[in-house]
Amino acid sequence: EVQLVESGGGLLQAGGSLRLSCAASGFTFGDYNIGWFRQAPGKERMGVACITVRNGRPYYDHSVRGRATISRDNAKNTVYLQMNSLKPEATSVYYCNAKSPLVQEHDYWGQGTQVTVSS
Repeated sequence: EVQLVESGGGLLQAGGSLRLSCAASGFTFGDYNIGWFRQAPGKERMGVACITVRNGRPYYDHSVRGRATISRDNAKNTVYLQMNSLKPEATSVYYCNAKSPLVQEHDYWGQGTQVTVSS
């Protein structure tokens, strides 16, 4: 059974930091592109950061560039998102996504973790 389980969300004040984790199981983690998405109330889900299998480079949305770091530990089947200097507009449910670069149907999501940033 494929599973992606996010953790690390919570309530914090603006300017604070947190690290989200996503533990994967049920598939070959190292063969998948891994990303973090977020969805604020009433808004569409949007990509925040990702790491591809092809070159291992991280990519960031402009809204977090310079304040976020995505990393993956293939030995632990885990991906992390470190976020610093958080702003209230970062308040969202954060989702982990694993997508195969070879099989389109292999596109998996976690259940999400809530991050709330107060002003």
